[in-house]
Amino acid sequence: MKTMKNPLFGCMASALMTLAATPALAQLQLPAPSPAAKVSQQVGVSEISVEYSSPGVKGRKIWGELVPNDKAWRSGANAATKITFSHPVTFGDKAVPAGSYTIVSLPSQKGWKVMLNTDLGLWRGAAPYDASKDVATVSATTAEIPARERLTYLFTDTTDTGTRLDLEWEKLRVSVPITVDTAAFAKANIEQAEKDAASMHTSAASYLAGTAKDPAAALKHADAAVAANPTWYAHWTRASVLSQMGKYAEARKAAQTAWDLGQKDKNFFYRDQVSKALAEWKNKK
Repeated sequence: MKTMKNPLFGCMASALMTLAATPALAQLQLPAPSPAAKVSQQVGVSEISVEYSSPGVKGRKIWGELVPNDKAWRSGANAATKITFSHPVTFGDKAVPAGSYTIVSLPSQKGWKVMLNTDLGLWRGAAPYDASKDVATVSATTAEIPARERLTYLFTDTTDTGTRLDLEWEKLRVSVPITVDTAAFAKANIEQAEKDAASMHTSAASYLAGTAKDPAAALKHADAAVAANPTWYAHWTRASVLSQMGKYAEARKAAQTAWDLGQKDKNFFYRDQVSKALAEWKNKK
């Protein structure tokens, strides 16, 4: 006896088989021809990182053929290579602000040029390379090296104030020095830490004097705030605590200092309170 074939059933079965196979296909992982890579380096208090794709030589002639001379190159494969600076740097001999940039290279038998470009979408099907968006164009040094199969970025000769960025591939190394003003950045970090400490102490003093009703403990924090960062606000906090303790002579002196410093600050938002306190405490001892 012949059986009837249901075309609808066949379509449904095919669809179910396709759906069942989809997750397996989505999870399939195979080696990338140019695997993604990232290298980073701490230089003093600054961080520098490079994100790139790493193509292989695979028996090909790289320089002058796969990577032609005198033509802007993405300095890697797939998307353009990206470099990120946490702080301003000197790249080669050019000052560069903190931020992320595309590394564009110009190979040449007359000498390499390396550019940093603000367009992070280069070689992603976006607009072509636009030299007007370069923030730095520097000369790079080159050297012959033992064979390296995959394009690799390295940081070498690193000190507290600088490093050298190397691109190595096939038998060529391309290098650009990078320097940072570590002393200035460290000093800025110290100053910020002092400001943060002062802010913490003024907050503690205000809480202890107000909510906790512990002016003696509050005064210790107010003194510490003034020592850490003697702003008008720190002096005003101290004046408020002293007045709560009945020490009006000292409170007036602290309030006067707050007033004098506040005249130079456009954000002297307690102007009226300080002025009123100076008047009220004038005849108090």
